Amino acid sequence: MREDRGGIAVYTAIVTIALLGVLGLALDGVGKLRTTERADAVAMEAARAAGQAIDPAAAVAGEALRAGPEAAAAAARAYLARAGTHGSVSLSADGTQLTVTVSGTYATKFLSIAGISSMSVSGHGSARLLHGVTQPE
Repeated sequence: MREDRGGIAVYTAIVTIALLGVLGLALDGVGKLRTTERADAVAMEAARAAGQAIDPAAAVAGEALRAGPEAAAAAARAYLARAGTHGSVSLSADGTQLTVTVSGTYATKFLSIAGISSMSVSGHGSARLLHGVTQPE
């Protein structure tokens, strides 16, 4: 009869390495998800900040409520700079829909062992200018 001495040690080593790999994937996955959620939140807030930059000439004259293209883009970029990110800002043709896209990277903790040192993330946010007394117009 052969002895089974040492069999458990080999099994434990293999299972431990596999569990550490799964744990690393889970932690980096959660980290990327949190970074993406932050990018979405920053993009939404930048779009809201851009929405505050309405065109005063059109608003005071009662013509329309729309964002000033240059002022809205500057407000969104200023918010992105304060948040430590960068992205792009777009304004609809009628000046009432603002869209901000944020891009960035997540520096991996465990996947760097496998040669993946970072993963790209992006966030999207938009705001629509509404006005009205009893309901949005």
